[in-house]
Amino acid sequence: MSIVITFIQKAISQGISILFGATGEIVTEKSGNLNLGIPGLMYMGGIAGLVGAFFYENTVSVPVPFIGMLISFGTSLVCAGFGALIYSFLTISLRANQNVVGLALTTFGIGFGNFFGGSISKLAGGVGQVSVAATAGAFQKQIPVLKNIPVAGKLLFSYGFLTYLSIILAFLTAFVITRTRVGLNLRSVGENPATADAAGINVVRYKYFATVIGGAIAGLGGLYFVMEYLGGTWTNNGFGDRGWLAIAMVIFALWDSRKAVMGAFLFGALYILYLYIPGLTRGTQELFKMLQYVVTIVVLVATSMHSNREIQPPESLGEPYFREDR
Repeated sequence: MSIVITFIQKAISQGISILFGATGEIVTEKSGNLNLGIPGLMYMGGIAGLVGAFFYENTVSVPVPFIGMLISFGTSLVCAGFGALIYSFLTISLRANQNVVGLALTTFGIGFGNFFGGSISKLAGGVGQVSVAATAGAFQKQIPVLKNIPVAGKLLFSYGFLTYLSIILAFLTAFVITRTRVGLNLRSVGENPATADAAGINVVRYKYFATVIGGAIAGLGGLYFVMEYLGGTWTNNGFGDRGWLAIAMVIFALWDSRKAVMGAFLFGALYILYLYIPGLTRGTQELFKMLQYVVTIVVLVATSMHSNREIQPPESLGEPYFREDR
């Protein structure tokens, strides 16, 4: 029984970064923008939060964990949001190819994170020795009393602040997109920007807003990985393929952030499943690591065979829009 509980806990922990990234990309794609820079934004959000916490803890005599957490959270949002803003300017205002800019942003973000991560590690005394224990402890703080409930406490209440925030954001995003006028306008922009423009909706503003907000949310996936999952340490290229899994999750969840919650936990389980199966060879382990992508391809093929617009990507996804083209 204990190994099952541990497996579920680890699966949830693995899935949170993916959930943040997927939620952010869903917001972005609902506006018609396809941002393949999500992996890079996660790196930027993670390293910005770490750097903010590092300088706070090393410039005050008695650091307050809660203040360190706020600084780390804020710097992560700002840095990832700024990266998404650059992407928005290039793809929306300058009409650069979204795929090219997104891939370039991923390359830049990974390099950005590794450069500053290595630099901060050297300042801290060596690679992997970044001292942000107080701030990381605030992120990892569990729910008092409830965490001690047998079984349920470990499964539901033994996580840090960002874990619960990711789930709240996913459901809040779905509510805004499906139940509010802002969400209706956003979906209109993603489906047919020319029609939305003719109806008086500011297409450019919505695209900028959705892309920047989506990028900032994705950046929190990197912050979670660095602060809550790793406990305030940095490892170059340590995120693995979580950013790409977040993009795959958007398809798996059919552009619905509510479905992305359980999907992220499923992906998290598949991500570590090979560790719990004894006797696997190295090659077999790699096959297990492919399961998330195989499942996503199956879902993509299945949805392409249906005409229901509710489970299809936004019609103008990846296509630039200029009012003069109408």
